[in-house]
Amino acid sequence: MSKIVHIEIPSTDFGKSKEFYSKVFGWKVDMTPGMDYATWTPPDKGVGGGFTKSDKPATEGVGLYIGVDDIEAKLTEIEAGGGKIVTPKTKISDEYGYYAEFTDSLGNKLALWSKK
Repeated sequence: MSKIVHIEIPSTDFGKSKEFYSKVFGWKVDMTPGMDYATWTPPDKGVGGGFTKSDKPATEGVGLYIGVDDIEAKLTEIEAGGGKIVTPKTKISDEYGYYAEFTDSLGNKLALWSKK
């Protein structure tokens, strides 16, 4: 797989985020039931993402998720390549799968995602 599957943008106010991104980019924004999280989908059904609840906006980038088939195997490769694990494989939910966070060999923070 190894493609961009999700982009995460911090939000201090989901209503304002929904209003702005819906108006400016035409994104469909929905609250995720049972979670303090909102998802967004672009009108062309391209790569979507979410708004994660935050106390402050991101001034140093947004969350970028790379889809992989096996998170644990990819984390092993990341470490072998000089990267570091920040958050090990963690379950989001049965519906949304798993994620893990890492830094690359230069210290850039990214994340992995897998359904399994």
